[in-house]
Amino acid sequence: MIKVEAHKIAYMALPKAACSSIKKALATIDPAVKVDELADTEYDYDKWHMVYPTQRFRPHRWSALDPDWFGFTVVRDPVKRLMACYTNRVVERGELKNSRKIKNGAYNLPVDPDPDFFFQNLDAYKKAASVIKHHAMHTWLFTGPDLSVYKKVYPTEKLGALAKDLSDWTNAPFEIGRENTSSMTLTLDDLKPETVKALTPWLCLEYGFLINHYDKRPAQLQAL
Repeated sequence: MIKVEAHKIAYMALPKAACSSIKKALATIDPAVKVDELADTEYDYDKWHMVYPTQRFRPHRWSALDPDWFGFTVVRDPVKRLMACYTNRVVERGELKNSRKIKNGAYNLPVDPDPDFFFQNLDAYKKAASVIKHHAMHTWLFTGPDLSVYKKVYPTEKLGALAKDLSDWTNAPFEIGRENTSSMTLTLDDLKPETVKALTPWLCLEYGFLINHYDKRPAQLQAL
C-alpha cells in the first residue's frame, strides 16, 4: 500500500496501469518525500518505484485504514495492460537479458522474442523472469478481490477525474503527467489467431473481474 500520511491518501498500484505517473504525482505532494534529493536512476521513472514500491494487496493492511482516508486504485484495459508488458519490459527495456534462469539454461527461451512467441510462451517467461511475472499477474492480486473497499476506482482513461478528486481532497493543485509510456503500440490485431487463443483464458478472467469498468471485450475474444 502506498500512503501519503500528510493528506490521508492510500493507493494500491497496479503494474502497467499508469502507476509511474501516479507515484510521481503523489511524491510531489508528499512532505515525507524529498524529490530534489532522490538518487538518479537509469530510467528516470524508476525513482518513483523506489519511493513507493508496488506491493500485492493485503486485506489486513487495507482494513486497518481509518475510514476518513481517501483510498483508491487505478485499473487498465486488460489487453492494453498485457501488451504493454511486452512492449515496455521486453522490447524497450530488454529485461529478459537479465534473467539468470535464461542465462544459466534453466529455461531455453530467446531473450528477444517476437510478440507471438512471447505470448504463446507467457507462462514459461513468467517462471523464467520475475519482472515478467510481476507485470503479467492478474489485477486482483494487486487490488484485492473486492473493489468496493476503495472510495474510488479509476480506469486509466479517467486520470483527469482522479487528478481533480485529489486536488479537491488536498485543496491544492494536483497534476498527473505521463511517465513510462511505451513508444510502440501492440494490439490483438497484430497477433496470430493461435496467440490470441492462448491468451483468451487469462484475458477473459480479467474482463470478468473488471466488468464494471471495461464491459466491452475485444471482438477477437468474442469470436473464440
